[in-house]
Amino acid sequence: MDSPMCLVENADGELHVVPGAIEYLMGLNQQVVVVAVVGLYRTGKSYLMNKLAGKRQGFALGATIQSKTKGIWMWCVPHPENRDHTLVLLDTEGLGDVEKGDSKNDAWIFSLAILLSSTLVYNSRGTIDNQAVENLQYVSELTERIKVNSSSAASSSHDDEEGGDAQFVQFFPNFVWTIRDFTLLLEIDGRNVTEDEYLEHSLELRKGGGKKNLMYNLPRECIRNYFPSRKCFVFPTPTTPANMPHLDSMDEADLCGSFRKVADTFCRFIFQESRTKTVKGGHKVTGRMLGHLVKTYVETIAKGSVPCLENAVLAMAQIENQAAVDEGQAVYQSGMEEVKALFPVAMGQISAHHLRSDHQATQAFMKRSFKDKNGDFLKALAVAIAKHYADLLIQNEDASEKKCAALLEKLSVPMAQKIKEGIYATPGGYELYCSHHDNMVAQYRAKPDKGVRAEEILEQFLRDKSLEKNSILQADKKLTENEKKIHEEKERSAVLEQEKKAAEEKRLEMERTMEDDRRSKDEKLKQMEEKMKEEMKQQERDFHRALECKMQEQKDLLEKGHKEKADLMRQEIEEFKKSNKPEKEGGGFLESTVMPVLRLGLDAANTFFQYKLMRGAFMK
Repeated sequence: MDSPMCLVENADGELHVVPGAIEYLMGLNQQVVVVAVVGLYRTGKSYLMNKLAGKRQGFALGATIQSKTKGIWMWCVPHPENRDHTLVLLDTEGLGDVEKGDSKNDAWIFSLAILLSSTLVYNSRGTIDNQAVENLQYVSELTERIKVNSSSAASSSHDDEEGGDAQFVQFFPNFVWTIRDFTLLLEIDGRNVTEDEYLEHSLELRKGGGKKNLMYNLPRECIRNYFPSRKCFVFPTPTTPANMPHLDSMDEADLCGSFRKVADTFCRFIFQESRTKTVKGGHKVTGRMLGHLVKTYVETIAKGSVPCLENAVLAMAQIENQAAVDEGQAVYQSGMEEVKALFPVAMGQISAHHLRSDHQATQAFMKRSFKDKNGDFLKALAVAIAKHYADLLIQNEDASEKKCAALLEKLSVPMAQKIKEGIYATPGGYELYCSHHDNMVAQYRAKPDKGVRAEEILEQFLRDKSLEKNSILQADKKLTENEKKIHEEKERSAVLEQEKKAAEEKRLEMERTMEDDRRSKDEKLKQMEEKMKEEMKQQERDFHRALECKMQEQKDLLEKGHKEKADLMRQEIEEFKKSNKPEKEGGGFLESTVMPVLRLGLDAANTFFQYKLMRGAFMK
């Protein structure tokens, strides 16, 4: 993407997605790291985004008191360090813009930035004083504007979320506070402190009750609870006040050296520490999936409802899983085109191509699908592949039949001509006919690549020719009646032997087809089990990360003397543990509950052989 484009438009007090931006995301299949910047208008948010993009210009930098960014703008650039990822930069409309008149969408834009990002940068100016913290008022409203579980999406009560704030911690982004034009010394009580220590000091809670203390603590508690992973950067003034309006056109070398140093450290931190965007369940998000999320969240807000992480993921899963089925089917069909061009082929050859293509199709499905817990979409892929394979088996049989029939017709032309000429209608003609007949069958058998119906078509041919052969036998006056009976018996034995060969050919084909079906199902179950185990590991990692953050927060509260708040935190932690029990059961839960359901679902699907029979019956 050469330049930023508007992703969410804020016009006339309404939020709307921009179709062109969604279309761009839909074509982005790489996983994404999403960095969003929020803050008061005219605080230099866009400069930070341009710096992360590695460009001097891009996001509008305005040099006046007017806000330049409206809605949410997006810039997708290659990730500087993770080559298989895309860095998505979201520059949001400045909060508190006096020109808007109606600031009702400020809270929604702030909420969208949290919902969409893996790292949230809050940009402010001056110092972290009480006013700066209170400007983050939207943090205290998050439980009214974001729900984790569908069961609580219709309710405005935060208590409906099992595990309380800990649920949010699992899915909320890392929090980075950038302070621009910082002119103070980093000291507390005469002691030098780091930027992070300065932030933590600013977020400390006051002891005691009273409305004043409650109001002071509320935004700080929310920041501490929702964003346990916090980082701070303090930027000195980049240049003189006279040069500030021309910041976007100035060379980097002309900026203050200490400012450049902090800016470089900030960018390096974002590039190295920002995680791949994930959603509920630990699923990593691609650009395409991000596009679905943007649409779902904005449309939910437009309807006056509260965005719900679980509902958004379920809606996205339906779309993505169906697309995964289509993609897997396309991969399979493409993989089988090579062998299809060679028809007729032996059963072993088409089987080998099928198993390889089936494996690749299942891999493509697994790569894109998620939350297919009952295996409904995996079953849909299995059914689609079974039908296509059955159709190919019939096409291969048809090609074999045509080739074999044409070959036998060609090989029998000389004998047909001799019959017309009466060559076999003389004494001893039957022996000559048998010699030519055996030679023709030998030539037929010697011809390679006849396909899966070689013996069956020969059996039909010999049966059709038996009347002709018997007529020549009966007309041969050289043979006695007893010799004729011996030859008749010999012919019946030969036909019977060929029938056995044809039956064996069919039996082997059926066994191979059924074996393919079994191996295909086992392969799908194996890949699904591996995928689910990895998803459970990711969920467990997210759970433990959130748990450790909350336990550290409880420890900090105890150390600061906030025993009552620490006790409440302990209760919340216990609820959080209970609500995440199924995820912690891991492999046992998978083996005893999930995999049997998947196997039953796949077993319920018709086999290749059954589809082949159905297709064959239809064709007849």
